[in-house]
Amino acid sequence: MKRLLLLSLATFWASAAFAFPVTVENCGAPITFEAAPKRAVIHDLNMAEMAFALDLQPAIVGLTGITGWYKVGPEFKKEQGFIPELAPKNPSVETIVAAEPDFFFAGWNYGLRPENGVTPDALAAHGIKTLILSESCAIQNKSRPKASMDLLYGDIERLGAVFGKDDKAAQLVAGWKKEMADIQLKVGPNSGTRVFLYDSGEDKPFTAGRFAMPTAMIEAAGGRNIMDDLDTSWGTTDWETVATRNPEFLVLLDYQDDAGYRKLLDFLENHPAMKETDAVRNKRFVALRYAELTPGPANIEATAKMARAMHPEAF
Repeated sequence: MKRLLLLSLATFWASAAFAFPVTVENCGAPITFEAAPKRAVIHDLNMAEMAFALDLQPAIVGLTGITGWYKVGPEFKKEQGFIPELAPKNPSVETIVAAEPDFFFAGWNYGLRPENGVTPDALAAHGIKTLILSESCAIQNKSRPKASMDLLYGDIERLGAVFGKDDKAAQLVAGWKKEMADIQLKVGPNSGTRVFLYDSGEDKPFTAGRFAMPTAMIEAAGGRNIMDDLDTSWGTTDWETVATRNPEFLVLLDYQDDAGYRKLLDFLENHPAMKETDAVRNKRFVALRYAELTPGPANIEATAKMARAMHPEAF
């Protein structure tokens, strides 16, 4: 077993060696890698699925931020294999450093939290380079363009370049673009459906704004995020605004806890303003998991689910 693992690692690094040094964009600044990382820590479910899609497991020494929030299925566990989870939620600098990594893939509010001291600068002091999830860059730079599917495509291409997996990344992106084109072809002129994404919150709803991945997914599925003028990626709004904009369709985030998405729907059906909206009255919604709505490979099939539920006549 040990010999097979060593051979796998040797093959992994040898195949990547020719591609270096490589420089990629990192929240508007360049970051250069002289060689592929050998000891990576990956944060969160969606970014772990990106890494798994590129077959990066031989170089991953730990995951963070998985089981403290989400239930994972057998497919994820199979991909994870013997890779340990170092922290069930947000890791500390000390937890990351203890794994002796040379690379951390995370995002602002996706593992990178200045209030906890976990920042690219803090990790760089320990020789750890951080690749930042593109969607999260809007937290520090509101001049970025509205979310598009390029958030996913670009991150896979950057991650692939960092690990010398450019060909694999290009293959994945080409396949995803074809699937997205097929979805949009079926949707055709059936576009503009008013959509509201409800993540959580009762006093104020937590939702996706103009920089969040679901805004791009909703548009690709033939809808329009009614909160696409919210100048953030993920944030809160108020029920009066949502009800006034009268969504025709809902995306409910299913955290797969005891009540799942049902508690969100129950709340909306009993809310004095929201129960009068078209989406709630007509029970038009789709429930999607966290990994389906944050940048990652699951976005593609999730967009198809959204399109089928929103425009069943087109499928």
